Amino acid sequence: MRQLFTQLSTDSNIRSIVLSGSGDRAFTTGLDVQAASNGILAESDETTDPARKAAQLRRHISEFQDCITSVERCEKPVIVAMHGFCLGLAVDLSTAADVRVCSADARFSVKEVDIGLAADIGTLSRLPKVVGSFGWVKEVCFSARTWGAEEAKSVGFVNAVLPSKGDAVNAALQLAGLIARKSPVAVQGTKELLNYSRDRGVLDGLRYTSIWNSAALQTTDLASALLSGLQKRTPTFEKL
Repeated sequence: MRQLFTQLSTDSNIRSIVLSGSGDRAFTTGLDVQAASNGILAESDETTDPARKAAQLRRHISEFQDCITSVERCEKPVIVAMHGFCLGLAVDLSTAADVRVCSADARFSVKEVDIGLAADIGTLSRLPKVVGSFGWVKEVCFSARTWGAEEAKSVGFVNAVLPSKGDAVNAALQLAGLIARKSPVAVQGTKELLNYSRDRGVLDGLRYTSIWNSAALQTTDLASALLSGLQKRTPTFEKL
């Protein structure tokens, strides 16, 4: 996935991305507990040095985190269309994306505490920045309870709830198409500046914006967009 999003990030033919799940029942079904119990999470024998085991686990977690971060790091806007069961990884992935929509049958949960873990590949860092209520975030992460599409919409986790999976995917594709018709210089710059400012103070965000736009304002896209408005025509923009 990291390789894919790294490629999409720099592919000038791509201007926006929609991420959806195959099948009708689930976007993600959560951790394969059996596989995990026999893999990296398996208990070490008594001769394994705890510090060395911790180093191995830290590298594994960091690698996994970076795979999820590749979605956020991608220069192009990423829209997620979720449906059915959306357990575990769905929340990690979707909070790394830019826009979230879902079908009415979507059911979400941060399940890690039910298997004895704290979520560690993105949810605990990103979900509080997506949702307006920190208390709600703590509640669902402490309890591992399931929440539905309407609750997800009410707390701001998703932008829209659509009747079915097909409707959700179509809505995501329509939004992606709308974004793709905009100046890629403007859209990709907007994503960069929003993500940078989210994690920093206002003055830092303003300073970075001034530096970024000192270059970006020199684009020919600006004149094209302004003139098209005056001339009442739809502008087209070169690849970036």
